[in-house]
Amino acid sequence: MIDGGEDKTRGGGSPTPVRPERLRGPVEFVGRAAELAQLRRLVATPPCLILLEGEPGIGKSRLVAELLAELPGRHLIGECDDVPEPFPLGVLLDAIRGAADRLGPLNPVAGALAPLLPELADVLPDAPPPLTDPAAERHRLLRAVAAVLAALSPATLLLEDLHWADPATCELLAYLSTHPVEGLAVVLTARTATPGSSTPIHDALARTPPWSVTRVALGPLDADDVRRLAARTLRLDDPPQQLTATLLDRTAGIPFVVEEVLRTLAERGGDPMADDSVPFVLRDVLLWRLRPLDEATREVLGAAAVLGMTPDQRILAPVLSLDRVAIGAALTAAHRAGLLHDAGDGLRFRHDLARQVVYDLVPRESREWLHLRVARVLEQELPRPVAQLAHHYRRAGSGADFVRNAEAAADLATERGDDATAASFLLQTMDVAELPRPVRVRLAAKLGRSAIDGLSQAEAIPVLERLLADRRLPPGARGELGLVLGRMLRQQGEALRGYTEIERAVPYLRAPRRKAPALAVLAAPDTVVGRHVDDHLARCAEAETAAAASGDPAAHLAVRIARASLLLELGDPAAWAIISELRASAELADRPREHARACLNWAQGALHAGHPEQAEALLAAGRALVDETGYERLTSLVEATELSLDRAAGRLDGLAERLRRLIASSERMPVTLLDARAELATVLALTAAAERAGREYASPVSRTEGCAVLGGGNRGRNEVESAKRALREVVADARRVGAIWPLVQALSALARLTVAGRPDEAVRHAAEALSVVRGKGILAWAADAVLVLAEAAAAQGEPARAAAAVAELEAGIAGRDTPLARAALRQCRDLVPA
Repeated sequence: MIDGGEDKTRGGGSPTPVRPERLRGPVEFVGRAAELAQLRRLVATPPCLILLEGEPGIGKSRLVAELLAELPGRHLIGECDDVPEPFPLGVLLDAIRGAADRLGPLNPVAGALAPLLPELADVLPDAPPPLTDPAAERHRLLRAVAAVLAALSPATLLLEDLHWADPATCELLAYLSTHPVEGLAVVLTARTATPGSSTPIHDALARTPPWSVTRVALGPLDADDVRRLAARTLRLDDPPQQLTATLLDRTAGIPFVVEEVLRTLAERGGDPMADDSVPFVLRDVLLWRLRPLDEATREVLGAAAVLGMTPDQRILAPVLSLDRVAIGAALTAAHRAGLLHDAGDGLRFRHDLARQVVYDLVPRESREWLHLRVARVLEQELPRPVAQLAHHYRRAGSGADFVRNAEAAADLATERGDDATAASFLLQTMDVAELPRPVRVRLAAKLGRSAIDGLSQAEAIPVLERLLADRRLPPGARGELGLVLGRMLRQQGEALRGYTEIERAVPYLRAPRRKAPALAVLAAPDTVVGRHVDDHLARCAEAETAAAASGDPAAHLAVRIARASLLLELGDPAAWAIISELRASAELADRPREHARACLNWAQGALHAGHPEQAEALLAAGRALVDETGYERLTSLVEATELSLDRAAGRLDGLAERLRRLIASSERMPVTLLDARAELATVLALTAAAERAGREYASPVSRTEGCAVLGGGNRGRNEVESAKRALREVVADARRVGAIWPLVQALSALARLTVAGRPDEAVRHAAEALSVVRGKGILAWAADAVLVLAEAAAAQGEPARAAAAVAELEAGIAGRDTPLARAALRQCRDLVPA
């Protein structure tokens, strides 16, 4: 079954043999003294969260084994599977199960784990009643795990192979990074993310503050480490440099491969100092170990590699039509040959690298046959292991069976509240070329719903775009997929493209309960260029009609939230009555995630209009709700709103640095990222302008405050060009994606920065900002741009030049509740009398 391949090790003469008994047993631990000392220091002062990263075989598991061997106290240990079933928090629940006998009295919230851990029913509190909001339900589950971990602390929680972890586990670990459990040291191991790709654990931790996670990266062994390993393993007092250099060249310094090569040198005899006695790669080592095994044992080992890391005799026997005695004998022979090792709970491959080599030695046709046989055997199990079935059917080339089980796995994940895992299964189905169009459309609709709030948007967007480009797509599917695509594009920062996709989708949305929230999105004025406020008002009216026809409370709530946001931007005092009514309603209270999002949106609208006190109160409410629900995707929006409020209130100390940190941590939140970049560029521009002119402008930035932000007078002057460049970049990006608010903000700030030295350039930027706002029809947004026009005209002795813009602003805000624009208008009138 296993292709022996060509023996690529090169013989050489008849050197003095090295006997197998010279091998010292387990290869000694070398080369990680600094990393081990760092881990010891960190876990000695919990709480902490450590991510130990490196490529396969680099020694992550060996390092943590050394750490735990000398570490007193409780150890909670879990290991992720390469093909896990869609069961949220699986690896964490395994770790908790192993320590259940130590549990004492628990916080009642821990009862949320009762449905997931029925075997611990006697120690867990009763399960609480279900919540209506899935996000709140997930957050309660996170709090439940944290409560159990707190009851088990002080302890060290070790979770291995997190690159295979389910998204719910990753979400919890991100939660623990910012809500640490007292006395708990969390140690994670994961493969380093490769360029251009990532994993849920890397995505989740990327959204956490830099201080919350300590990353420890393991690199290859150096020449000294390899030399020490060779000396200890081969019992050579002084290994020659040639041997060390050859080992480094042929193993890349990867500890597992170095160890296996050295074991082989010790076991097979020959002169270890002869260059041509050193195997080339791990494949050569395993070929040498496979050579003495008979065909039957090789066949069993190949099937075991297809099955996974741990050979399961119960599965292998029917797959190969052998009895379990024969399977056991073959596995024992493979163990004696050094291809498997005893993990304490049974035999398994020494490392995934070794399993992969054995797997690759099985001819492709045989591999496909084995995957199919394994799947047929697993089909008999109850409950059906749908994730494993999908994996094996896909490797077997059985597309229809793969899709059937991948969809089942996605449905199961969705049922358990794990949308990200569901999206990953559904994305795989999109690669099946022979998928019938109706099936592809159905799966794509599920994919869209799963990915909209998950981590798979970047992968899902091109899939949806390809489907929507098909003219034969049914109208209902076109509406649903277009809506999902539009929402994803907007969340990715593509404001105009997303808005346009939703506009295209609305006519195809048949159900009023689906049409109402889509129209509510189109009612938002502060996200997109090229749409007048009258269009937004019309969309809002249509949304209200659709919500009334739907009879759906959720649709009605979404439209009411959108109506309040629209009126707030318009400066209509009626907005505050709607906001008060909604915040006091049970409908919004029962949906804490939507409540948080609404409060943050209203806080931004209050800032735009010039109501800082109301904005402060709404921000505080939104922040509390985000903390309560643990909805991490809104964390960046909370921070960005807080920073905008601080700038508006003149709280500038450290503001620029805080904005830079937000930008650095917001790579996966493009909407927030663009707003934060505009805010940072504006802060730098205004403070630089204040330093340059030595006086205070419309923004509450004085010369002293400007110097404080920029670090002094000379630095302030040096920052002018840097601020200009930053603003131009924001303008270019905002134009590209069609995002109106950062565009107007950056153009106005650029005009402010250049008005003293380059009034003509300032007029050009301010005029563009005014033109963009004129297209929107909310003149209050252009207040600072009109003030710059007035200042430039007054400085040049041509006040009439800006009179029309000032008059336009005055007419545009007449009767509107816009304190910020009114303050700017008063300054304009001082410069350009009517």
